[in-house]
Amino acid sequence: MATLRDIRRRINSVRSTQQITKAMKMVAAAKLRRAQERLLSARPYADRIHTLLAHVAAEVDRSKHPLLVEREVKNVLYLVVSADRGLCGSFNANILRKAKFEIDSQKQNGEMDLKLITIGRKGAEHFSRRGYPIAEKHVNFFDHLEFKHAALISSQIQKMYQEMQVDRVVAIYNEFKSAAMQKVITQQLLPIQPQRPQMQIYQPVEYLYEPSIDYILNEICPKFLNVQIWRMLLESYASEQGARMVAMESASENAQEMIYDLTLYYNKVRQASITKEIAEIVGGANALRG
Repeated sequence: MATLRDIRRRINSVRSTQQITKAMKMVAAAKLRRAQERLLSARPYADRIHTLLAHVAAEVDRSKHPLLVEREVKNVLYLVVSADRGLCGSFNANILRKAKFEIDSQKQNGEMDLKLITIGRKGAEHFSRRGYPIAEKHVNFFDHLEFKHAALISSQIQKMYQEMQVDRVVAIYNEFKSAAMQKVITQQLLPIQPQRPQMQIYQPVEYLYEPSIDYILNEICPKFLNVQIWRMLLESYASEQGARMVAMESASENAQEMIYDLTLYYNKVRQASITKEIAEIVGGANALRG
């Protein structure tokens, strides 16, 4: 049986851990609020540039732009977006499990060459330990996330695609739904596949293009890719903070339950100890009388 001192130490240890998890929950909640604001401001712009690209691409031959042309797929590049830190529930596990499933499914085709670009330390460590071919690693920029990070990643994959090092680029990331819900998304980035809106709500519009439709297409495609990657990073970061907030809240509640159970156990042990001491005193007194 544990001594009273051991139980008190355990209670104090759990209480200290609870203070840490509560603080981490508050920090994650503050970061989530800012991340949501940035994400909600980026989503309409990303959707609008997608619609614009769909209008322009529908008017030209797709083979005229290197980011739109489709070719036989022999080399695939996966862009896997994870977190730099843990303690965020199943956030990293879900994205890495999905990415591994997608990559291993493609590896069954022996003629296909696969490469990875990992964003986030957890993804880089996970695939490095397992011997996956990683072309680029990007870590430690989520705390100071800026649009230039998305532009850098975009330029890397554009260069690899235009130099025919890869024939398809696929992104795997967490899409933010709510603080308690994230959805793992698999999205093809290259070749770009713009889709028109649904016909029920889509009203065709005639546009006049200046200086030319080809010039506009050449300008829009790289910007479209930059914006899509920027949105992916914002979605992933907001999802990470939401998952961390929920995980720390759950940890705090579990710690409170442990403190309650340990306190109850402490009182029982203390009561048993007092009862034993009283019994020993009474027994000693009876022995002296006898």
